Amino acid sequence: MRKINIAIDGFSSCGKSSTAKIIAKQLGYAYIDTGAMYRAITLYFTEHYINSTDPIAVSHALEKIELKFVPNLQTNQSEIFLNGLNVETEIRKMYIAERVSEVAAIVDVRRNLVAQQQRMGKKKGIVMDGRDIGTMVFPDAELKIFMTADVQVRAERRQKELFEKNELVELHKVIENLKHRDNIDTNRSEGPLRKAQEALEIDTTFITFDEQVDIIMGMALSKIYLD
Repeated sequence: MRKINIAIDGFSSCGKSSTAKIIAKQLGYAYIDTGAMYRAITLYFTEHYINSTDPIAVSHALEKIELKFVPNLQTNQSEIFLNGLNVETEIRKMYIAERVSEVAAIVDVRRNLVAQQQRMGKKKGIVMDGRDIGTMVFPDAELKIFMTADVQVRAERRQKELFEKNELVELHKVIENLKHRDNIDTNRSEGPLRKAQEALEIDTTFITFDEQVDIIMGMALSKIYLD
């Protein structure tokens, strides 16, 4: 069975990461959460008071950052480590979400991570989700997906995720955060969020999680066995 790379792009809280994890598991592929990579850098910048508008400070900071995905044997999921420390839980908090799009828009940050991500995909058999996977990271990916959903639905999903992690955030604040991130993500100069020409669009507003997994899995199997 030949291996392919699967690029899943889209807006925040459309179900990209959750779907990508299941697809990767079912195919026996490696899953790379690029959002976690940007969040980990955001955490480092926040903890070390790095001025994101200072290119010299950003460059020096990037030289000191080591990111690594390590399998959790209990959950069978990969978790991100920042300089040897597991930060999987911390990077999911709201204060990181409020700044991550700003950090992700920095040209040097994007170029640094895109280079790392491209190295990961050289051997194929990768499911990667993010904002610019099909356009910048894997422009030659065999399967490209672009996921969307109504902002109200996305906010409700995000609020539920935060609540399950003991973080209570008012819905209107979640909506404001998502709209702010959408604006930055779609208008940044380097690797903006946009649908790749060959990408298949899936609106997850009115479908269940299992349905979106089945749809993408069907597309993946078609590419693997029929193309």
